[in-house]
Amino acid sequence: MSLGREIKITDVAVAVITRPDGSFLLARRPEGKPYAGYWEFPGGKVESNEQVAGALARELQEELGIAVTCVYPWVTQVFTYPHAKVKLHFYRVTAWQGEPHPHEGQVFSWERAESVSVAPVLPANGPIMRALSLPMVMGVSQVAELGVEPFLAKLDAALQRGLRLIQLREKQMPGTELIALARRVSEAAHAHGAHVLLNGAEALVAQTGVDGLHLSTQRLMHTERRPDVAWCGASCHTREEMDHAAQLQLDYVVLGTVLPTATHPGATTLGWEGVRAFAHDFPLPIYTIGGMRPVDLDTAWQHGAHGIAMLRGAW
Repeated sequence: MSLGREIKITDVAVAVITRPDGSFLLARRPEGKPYAGYWEFPGGKVESNEQVAGALARELQEELGIAVTCVYPWVTQVFTYPHAKVKLHFYRVTAWQGEPHPHEGQVFSWERAESVSVAPVLPANGPIMRALSLPMVMGVSQVAELGVEPFLAKLDAALQRGLRLIQLREKQMPGTELIALARRVSEAAHAHGAHVLLNGAEALVAQTGVDGLHLSTQRLMHTERRPDVAWCGASCHTREEMDHAAQLQLDYVVLGTVLPTATHPGATTLGWEGVRAFAHDFPLPIYTIGGMRPVDLDTAWQHGAHGIAMLRGAW
């Protein structure tokens, strides 16, 4: 009996070229290529003698005529098309020299994740559009330390400054109080276009008006299916936990502890190189947590993270 031939995986370097206003570049595939007419992120095949970042720079020079000057590793996803199985290494490109020009007959369009106006988009890029809509900074609530009213005042100030993602994490708060608080937090956040994720039971999501669920590590490892909510992420500390989150097809993970914190001096930390190791070839956006400050965002990007999650630093 023949076991069949194992499908070879082709490595592809992919660029999410992003302008300061958050819009990114999509290109329409020209006639004569598979999926002609579909929209995709620019990029191309990694040659056998190339590093992925080098292949990305080469492809963007050849296809678009631009020279990359600032690039960050992001997420990696494997996708099987009828004609090929590809491993897509996505990088975020935030600075370049030259103006993108269609050297290979493409058509370009600058788009935003929340309102993509072109279609059809390559099937592999659906999860990427969703990931791009996640803000770069997550604020984790501190009601137990600050008190309800002082926290809500700090929340309002943070929303005014641009915070757009809040994890409501108040594990010691009684259920009725948590529901009331979640409703107030959601109302304040939604007025600014921000999202709230509840760290708690799935059943509470519908009662509170929050936008989704954040799973603690313990809840994550006891979850066998993705919760039926719009957005869902999880806290992770090990490769096993991260792999389980990916298997559930969650929207993101929060990874820590990265740096020493005032509340846990002397605790074991991952460090930035630990983040890089966990982020390598991982398919979901990663938020780093533990000792994070706003100035750490660029460092997080350099090591493959999507963004940072902060407690004190957010408020």
